[in-house]
Amino acid sequence: MKTICFFNSIETWGGGEKWHFEMASYTSSQNYNILFFLNIKSALNDRIKNDNLKKYFIEVGNFSYLNFIKVNKVAKVLRAAAVDVIVINSSQDMKFAGLAAKKAGVKNIIYRRGSAIPIKNSFINRYFFSNIITDVLANSFATKETINAKNKNIFPKDKIIVIPNGIETQKFLEDFDTIKVENNKVFTLGNLGRLVKQKNQFFLLEVAKVLKNENFPFKLIIGGEGKLKEALINKTKEFNLENEVKLVGFVDNPKLFMSKLDVFLLSSLWEGFGYVIAEAMLCEKPVVAFNISSNPELIVEKENGFLTEVNDVKAFVAKIKELNTKNYLISEFGKNGRNKIVTEFDALLVREKFKNYIESL
Repeated sequence: MKTICFFNSIETWGGGEKWHFEMASYTSSQNYNILFFLNIKSALNDRIKNDNLKKYFIEVGNFSYLNFIKVNKVAKVLRAAAVDVIVINSSQDMKFAGLAAKKAGVKNIIYRRGSAIPIKNSFINRYFFSNIITDVLANSFATKETINAKNKNIFPKDKIIVIPNGIETQKFLEDFDTIKVENNKVFTLGNLGRLVKQKNQFFLLEVAKVLKNENFPFKLIIGGEGKLKEALINKTKEFNLENEVKLVGFVDNPKLFMSKLDVFLLSSLWEGFGYVIAEAMLCEKPVVAFNISSNPELIVEKENGFLTEVNDVKAFVAKIKELNTKNYLISEFGKNGRNKIVTEFDALLVREKFKNYIESL
């Protein structure tokens, strides 16, 4: 049985950390030998309780790969454990752990990419992708395309494999079935995500402004925290939307949040994998979003939602109104969306894909 090392030094909890945690736990349950390098202060460390996952603690910065003593210490551990495959999370981890794995003679050095942002065509990136990294795992086809976006030769496309994020659909649906779905008196729209530039919630306020000016009755609920919260509150007041728009802060139960909506809106300027889209679809909510990055891999136009051009307020408003006028589409799109997630993105299916991928190396 192969020995796999997962390397993720990020302190906070995000999509990449969730993926590493789930894949490490699953492969351990399949009797693979698992090592996990992680930060002792990380959310990952707090969550890993599996005694079969051998943990090693490490802190990695942007230039840690230049610390040859530190690199050699990790290489020594990898060599002693006879690691066959290492799966690396972030850009800084890729450089540090990639170099250590190369020194240790690890055959398969995999960089797992979860962000649909083009990789810089820098000398250091060209070196690592040409000489260190052997394979790349992308969480969507959109992410795959961004890897070579700034240099078509930075990495062979046939060595970039797409395995999406998985979702525990059965558990999600079991829990959701106990939640009473709201019978809204007012057409209710919603958005859930960090209040940051990427998520682009100011666009939704522009949409809300037009809807109000056109005397369309609605509510817009925005869930999440972030550095732009105060600015969004101020913009809500400036547009005189206090009665229509509510910023409800951190949401610890996405299913309960989704149950209050008629339509989910995603205004993100990019998504590596739109996990929140999948959650909305599992809750049988139609989605309106931009036709960019990985969104079209989840949203099929006129089947489970609508896609518009980026920041096209007029088109967004039109799609919202269409869903309100043709109310039957909400149910139809909702059922189609749930079916797509269950049949294509179920966690067990995705984990099996990863296992088969590891076995193919």
